[in-house]
Amino acid sequence: MAIPSFADQVVLKNGDRLTGSITKSDGKTLVLKTDYAGDLTIKFDAIQSLSSTADLNITLGGKTAVGPVTTSGADVVVATKTAPVEAPLSAVTVMRSPAEQAAYEKSLHPGPLEGWAGGLNLGFALTRGNSQTKNLNIAFNAARKGLHDDLILYTNTTYATNDLSTASPHTTANVAAGGLRYDHDFAPRWFGFVNADFYSDALQNLDLRAILGGGLGYHAVKTPTTTLDFLAGVNYTHESYSAYVLPPVPPATMGTPEAAVSHSFAAITVGDAFTHKIGKSTDIIQGFVLPQPQGYEPVQRVV
Repeated sequence: MAIPSFADQVVLKNGDRLTGSITKSDGKTLVLKTDYAGDLTIKFDAIQSLSSTADLNITLGGKTAVGPVTTSGADVVVATKTAPVEAPLSAVTVMRSPAEQAAYEKSLHPGPLEGWAGGLNLGFALTRGNSQTKNLNIAFNAARKGLHDDLILYTNTTYATNDLSTASPHTTANVAAGGLRYDHDFAPRWFGFVNADFYSDALQNLDLRAILGGGLGYHAVKTPTTTLDFLAGVNYTHESYSAYVLPPVPPATMGTPEAAVSHSFAAITVGDAFTHKIGKSTDIIQGFVLPQPQGYEPVQRVV
């Protein structure tokens, strides 16, 4: 059978011969682009031999070589421009076509508006009858991951009311929060981070709570499917409350006015961030950050 000379070839251990263009491999599977079946994903351990007519970027045991690829027995040979590079086929961890390599390198250094991923959540609840309430929740998050840094943005708001004529107050929740965190790796396992978080709560007369901080983090687990980071640092918090009037207490007819106040204090930041990919489009995400004020007892302000 005549095989077109311009096509890459993959021969399986069961004797099947496939032709097309090798696009990428992660050492576990290989993707072959064909004209007759689209992209085929092949288990790497099912491959007997392969050959490419065009250059491939291939990583062998931590080393990278570029050139047409062929196999010789249990070894893979890369015909680089200087000299052939040979290694066991089992040592292949990455294989990319020039187009895939260019896309990968671009993903490592995205532009300011590139490489973003995120989501928007919108929830609304309405009850009528014995209770008459409305509840609106809006949350947004976005993340941009580079080769050595990460930028995370978030915001969320909650607004709720009790529409019964006897309810007091009618507004039962009116809060807004938002912030960002930037991480930058300075070693394979260690990174520095800065964060800024902002929060307001109309029912507590909290105009703004601003938390600015930073510190060090450690990549306890860092694989393509799972990451677990621990972080610790310090932060500075400033919060300001507007003036308000306490509800009247019988037999008085007017409440006691409370002046506007503000607080500032330092705190320790500790936390973790965990992500695990369980499918192509499904992730498990867990995060916990705890500011711990030192020597400060927050004032309970009840309206």
